[in-house]
Amino acid sequence: MRLGDGPLKQRFYPAVLERDEGGVFGVWFPDFPGAVAAAHSQEEAMAKAHDVLAHAVQEHAEREAVLPDPTRLDAIELPAECDFVTFFAVGATPPDPSERVNVYLPRSLIERVDRAASAWGMSRSSLFGLAVTRALQGWPAGPAAIILAAKRRRPNKPG
Repeated sequence: MRLGDGPLKQRFYPAVLERDEGGVFGVWFPDFPGAVAAAHSQEEAMAKAHDVLAHAVQEHAEREAVLPDPTRLDAIELPAECDFVTFFAVGATPPDPSERVNVYLPRSLIERVDRAASAWGMSRSSLFGLAVTRALQGWPAGPAAIILAAKRRRPNKPG
């Protein structure tokens, strides 16, 4: 969930389940040409469809392409050779796009972050994103509570 915007809206795309001459089931998405899943059972093919759609949606995001609106079922044209089984819908949540930001922090803190990120197999950006996400989830009272908590932890300076 993005702070302030509410949850990203899941979209449901139509999928076509068909069977080939050898009995293999295939799933394809009219809105994402080339996004195909296949398996020996219809249940397995339908289960694979979720990952295939998620990958197709991610590829669109990486190309900064706008996601297509889901095609209405009555508008799907089946190829003549299609041994149609059924239509079904598969949900996909659009990726939350990243944005570059500049932040000024003490060099020693950046060095600590880089060491931790490296030890955990993460990038600096991923670690900052994770830390901020967890901080926002862990402090529902907001920034004021964080500032007050930090002030309470500081020792009082004499004089």
